[in-house]
Amino acid sequence: NTLSSWPSSTTIHPSPDQARLMDWTLALPSGLEMADLAIIWAIILFSSLLRSFTGFGFALAAVPAFSLLLTPAQSVVLTASLALGIGITSAPSYWGKTHLRAMLPLMGASLAGTVVGASLLVAISPRYFHLCIGLAVIVACGVLSVYRPGHHRSRPLLGGITGLLSGLLNGAFAIPGPPVIVYAMATESLPEKSRSLLITFFTYSALVALLSYAGAGLVNLDSLWLFLLAFPVMIVGDKLGYALFRRFATGIYRGVAIATLLFIGISTTIRAVWF
Repeated sequence: NTLSSWPSSTTIHPSPDQARLMDWTLALPSGLEMADLAIIWAIILFSSLLRSFTGFGFALAAVPAFSLLLTPAQSVVLTASLALGIGITSAPSYWGKTHLRAMLPLMGASLAGTVVGASLLVAISPRYFHLCIGLAVIVACGVLSVYRPGHHRSRPLLGGITGLLSGLLNGAFAIPGPPVIVYAMATESLPEKSRSLLITFFTYSALVALLSYAGAGLVNLDSLWLFLLAFPVMIVGDKLGYALFRRFATGIYRGVAIATLLFIGISTTIRAVWF
């Protein structure tokens, strides 16, 4: 009774500035609390460290984990924006260590493959596709564990085929990594060049993906706010990973990269079979 009899004239209305601040706060993902944000930071720290050391693995590690707390759209937009941002800011650590001209067939075919892959999204069973990809990655790990690349040579046809496959996977299932990872490890004998090729390509892929998401209306203030909250942690993970790469890459780079790829292949296969 006391509450219902409270004079309506004493009701406090927020000012326009306060209302805008409330709208900004309410634009955050529903149910996202500080504990959830801490988990997201931990995911980003691990995934960015992995990416900085090996040159790959950020999206493959982050997207499934993000999806436990965020919507699928928020997960992929956050992943693409972080990958693009760190690719630009960390350019001095990898830029110029691979030949961009040799990568043009890879990038061009990837763009074309992404367009085609997007049209195939509704025609292929994700579960069957993930099973095929998982098994293919496991087989590729077996081959890479016994095969050592020689001196790098420009291979436009191989690069074009790899880019097309990567684009198809990117457009249909948002997983462009496996073909390019195998290509880099099979054609580059030096860790610096392999890492540079992968990070350059995935930065380019992140830009293409983010533009596609923006065109689809998936990028908004919520996306920007999540990016601003997450990017400082991304920078920390990148610097830690690069420090580890500079110290240990010569001896363990290839083993860590193959082990990471094998884990991805096994986890993808298990998810396809049991989930």
